[in-house]
Amino acid sequence: MTTVYPIPENHPQRFILHNEVHARSSVISGLPVRASHLALSRSTDEKNDERKHLNQLCERFGVASPSPDADHFSATFDSFQLRWEQHGEFSTYTFYVQGEESKAFAEPALKKVPVDWLSTLAGKILVATHATILPENENYDLPEIAPYFANNAIVGSTVTGGAARVFTDFRIHVDGFSRFLILNNGLRIEQGARLMHRLFEIEVYRVLALLAFPIARKLSPELKKADQQLYTITNAMTQSSGNDAKLLDELTMLAAEIENHVSSNHLRFEAASAYYNLVEQRLIDLREVRIQGIQTIGEFIKRRLEPAVNTCRSTSNRFTSLSERVGNTSQLLRTRVDIIIERQNQGLLSSMALRAKMQLRMQQTVEGISVVAITYYAASLIHAIAASLHEFGFNVNPEIAEGAAVPFILVGIGLGFKRIHHIIKNMS
Repeated sequence: MTTVYPIPENHPQRFILHNEVHARSSVISGLPVRASHLALSRSTDEKNDERKHLNQLCERFGVASPSPDADHFSATFDSFQLRWEQHGEFSTYTFYVQGEESKAFAEPALKKVPVDWLSTLAGKILVATHATILPENENYDLPEIAPYFANNAIVGSTVTGGAARVFTDFRIHVDGFSRFLILNNGLRIEQGARLMHRLFEIEVYRVLALLAFPIARKLSPELKKADQQLYTITNAMTQSSGNDAKLLDELTMLAAEIENHVSSNHLRFEAASAYYNLVEQRLIDLREVRIQGIQTIGEFIKRRLEPAVNTCRSTSNRFTSLSERVGNTSQLLRTRVDIIIERQNQGLLSSMALRAKMQLRMQQTVEGISVVAITYYAASLIHAIAASLHEFGFNVNPEIAEGAAVPFILVGIGLGFKRIHHIIKNMS
């Protein structure tokens, strides 16, 4: 793209990022309208095959297929419109059909979708819901609306600045779908599309936030068990007769178990918190005003969803806290073991020093004895030599020669030992 100003070249992603705000435009062309929304969890293999399955529908109706790297797609088919979005851990399909029904939820949009293609959708259903936008009139009062929800307790409110009323019972009906009834009192087409999409997102994110709740309940006994085990270990550490090596092994195993739980479920708990934040934001976007006699959607969801999310957050925080406590206890126990080992090493070094001192004393004693022995044998040798000379006629007295040689022998031996000690010292 050329520019009329001498500015630097565009970032490779500039136009993609700039146009992202327009990427998910509404496919609704008018009101009233009805929609069916599916949210499916997908494995990696199923996500890879998802586009192929979507391409089959496009080829069937002669519609251009989405690009290979697309994560959203909107198109109009013969009798319905489709909006597809692929998210990190789930995908959504929303089918729209224009026109008013003879009776709400009697002819949902999903009936217009080819059954054979719909039956081959891969994944597991997380959310399945119908929604319909009908014109507001005096016949739609609470007693008249209740039969559309099997006479269940209804929640609802006036939304979008009074432009519509929304009703639901947050229950799965006999067809396997939940329901939203939207009564139009001045909605523009874009407003209706956004309102319907927000309601679908509230339903999807509400369920996704609750995925962590069964995990939190399952981990609760494990958390109590780990907490009790840590108490047992710390209590044993206060006893002077405790086996620190055994306690350290138990603490290491406990730390491994806790870290396994934390690493296995951390992402799920973080996702639950993030999804709950999205639900809260979508509820704010509705701009609800109470309808006398029934709960608003926000009140209903918060009263039931908030305790579950708080349980998940509490479980996550308790595991994190327990992991920190185990780390502190482990550090304390290792410090105590290191001190004991240091004391043992000091005792061993003292013992080795005492033994070395004793060996030195013994060596000195042996050296003294060795001097006497060497002197005796050297003097005896001189005595024998003097005696031999005396026998040959020399005037040599063996006893005098032997006695006179002793001092010289002692001096020589002393100088010899001193020389040996000097050599050993230089070698060390």
